[in-house]
Amino acid sequence: MHYTMINGSARKKAESLKVARFAQTVAKAELKDAEVELISLSENPFPLWDENQGGAPDHLWEPVAETLRGTDALVVVTPEWNGMTPPGLRNFFHFCNAELVAHKPAAIISVSAGINGAYPVAELRMASYKNNRLCYIPEHLIVRNVGDVLNGPDPDNKSDIYLRGRLAYTLRILEAYAGALKTVRDSGVIDLETYPNGM
Repeated sequence: MHYTMINGSARKKAESLKVARFAQTVAKAELKDAEVELISLSENPFPLWDENQGGAPDHLWEPVAETLRGTDALVVVTPEWNGMTPPGLRNFFHFCNAELVAHKPAAIISVSAGINGAYPVAELRMASYKNNRLCYIPEHLIVRNVGDVLNGPDPDNKSDIYLRGRLAYTLRILEAYAGALKTVRDSGVIDLETYPNGM
């Protein structure tokens, strides 16, 4: 199966990118025949969505669209900036349409430098799936005190040990959802022509 990790941080040196790369490594090790790609919003590569223009220039967006079109499941890694997802990640979801991600499962990983991280999970669940029909699984992960965890092949502390186990568990659940939702996409019941937008 094909998996896509989304690094939602616009920073060059982002802890979210560290987490996305770590999750990519775990997915390759834990999931059967997993092909895992990484899309990074580092340096905010896409212009702001504009209803008149409609999307990013083809040379920027088409390689990303091709990756999303071929993926079976996504992992959305978001930092918490001022209690919110970063604007570049929200912008990214304006470009995602149902043709690319409808009825594909996604796991959320929220990243915090401190003890927070819950708000981006709620925000993504509330406001990033309506028209594109992305399906967030009930399981998510919050990486708190990110500077202290996921820094190498071996865990540094009890929190690190727990988090690594929970990450592997979350990815295995995502794998099961990927198989299940593929049957939904293949069933013929989905009609995005008649019902292109969510309610």
